Parts: sequence; C-alpha cells; structure tokens
Amino acid sequence: MAGINRLDIKQLRILQLLLQQRNLSKVANLMGLTQQAISEQLRKLRDTFNDELFIRTNNGVIPTQVAENMAHKINHILLDIAQLLNPEDFDPSILTGLLQISTSDYALATVLPQLLKVVNKQAPNLKIVIRDFESDNLETLMVTGELDLVITFPEFIPNTFSTLKLFDEQHICVTGNNSPYAHKKFTLKQLAGLAQVIVSPSRPNLKGSHDTWFAKKGLTRNVIMSVPSFATAADIIQSTNTIAFLPSRILPDPKLIPIDLHELPPSFEVIAAWHPRSDTSAMHKWLLEILRTEFCSLN
Repeated sequence: MAGINRLDIKQLRILQLLLQQRNLSKVANLMGLTQQAISEQLRKLRDTFNDELFIRTNNGVIPTQVAENMAHKINHILLDIAQLLNPEDFDPSILTGLLQISTSDYALATVLPQLLKVVNKQAPNLKIVIRDFESDNLETLMVTGELDLVITFPEFIPNTFSTLKLFDEQHICVTGNNSPYAHKKFTLKQLAGLAQVIVSPSRPNLKGSHDTWFAKKGLTRNVIMSVPSFATAADIIQSTNTIAFLPSRILPDPKLIPIDLHELPPSFEVIAAWHPRSDTSAMHKWLLEILRTEFCSLN
C-alpha cells in the first residue's frame, strides 16, 4: 500500500495525458506547467511503478507495455474522481479511453448497432473494442479491467455479476427453405427425432438451451451438430437438411423457413452483465442508461 501514498491525482492526469499526447511539451501546455515539472513528475511515476513508462523518441515519447496496460484503468479512475467531485456534471462528450464489450454475433446483429450509434454520437472520442464471448474467462477479464460489459443470455453469467434485462426473446423452430421438412407439421415427439443444429458461442458441446424443455416432456433431442455462431447457422441448416431453434430477432432469413409448432419453447432474457466493481462508475451508469432507453423501454 505504500505506493498508493506516493501517487496523487495530478500524477495520474499527467500519466493519462502522456498516454494520449505522447509528447512532454504538449502535456505541459495542457496542464499549465513547465516541461521540467512534467519531467520531474514522470521521474516520480517511474519510481512508483518501477518501470520506464515512456521511452523518448525523435518525435516525443512512446509508452512501455506497463504504461499501455494501465491506460484503461487510469481513464476509469479519473472519470470516477471527476464524478465524485461533481456528480451532476458528467459529460460523455469529453470521454476518452476504451470501452470493451464482449458478446456473441447475436448481439452484434440485434443490440450493438443501435447501442454503438448512440455511444458514438454522445462520446465521439471514446474508442470501442468488441471481443468474442468467452464465458470461462469472464470473471478474470472483468476483474482485471480488460472487459467492461457483456451482452448475452443469463445461463452464461456468474451469479456474482450485476445484470440488466434488456428484453425477452423467443426461439423459433426453422429449417432450410428446400428442406424435406419445410411446410410440414410435426408433433414435439416427431420434432425431437429430427436432426438438429445448435448454436453454442462459448462452449463447444452438443447441449442445447431447450434440452430441459424436451426432457420434461419425456423427449430427447437428436442434436447432431454444434456451431459457434448464429451467422453461419443458416447456411449450415440449409445445406444439411437439419432443423434448429433460432432467436426471433435474427429472423427472417431468406435461407430458412419456420416450422409451425403447436407449442413454443419458453421465452428467455437477453441481458447486459458486468462486475459489481463497476456499479458506481460514472461511465458505466451512463452506458446502462443508454441501454435502458434504447431497449428496456421496448419490453
């Protein structure tokens, strides 16, 4: 803890600006200090973090990997401090840094376009990284600050995470438009015996989300294939004469047609999830408000 006592807000701000500007004289002008004063603070920062942090070049400085790894956390810390001092003055238009979201291609098609449209409009200087959904690494990525938000389904999220329900979704049974199953009616028992494809974006296995629904009716699904993305599912279903249960919001698809069922499987929730350590973050509260406005109000 001794290192914490050697840091102050001004040093964090200098570190943030050096990561952005990569030039000591520019940072000095922005801070209203001399370049010598910035150099002295950088010396102290190097001592505190036991790293060079920035390497001089002909055009300024470049950050070391240690400095690069701190950028995201420093932006969050300074934003939270600003919100603490002026809780009513949060202004997303001045946000900088990185927002990292993890999701499957389902949310890429149904949630991300509108979310990112609003985020980019309100915070044009905020950089955004969308990464593949990794359910087994979620907690580690969240705790280390490598991930801010996940958009997914509840069964993939640890119970310790905070969540926000975005909307309800319904699976529709589909088959290829040239399939021998097209335009036919089936009982659930007959349907269970048909060759089926499931989409499992994070855990490659043959266990589908509606296995329990079939099991409660004394039926076992004939799942023959698992694919990692919804984007590829339609082509595979069409080419293999299989059936699948796909979320309604990525339908219709010209390659597929629905199979009429007397009873639909239970609906399910699409949620945003995050680590509780982000609950008080000003940026996080702003992001959740966008999600509430754009999606929750439509339920």
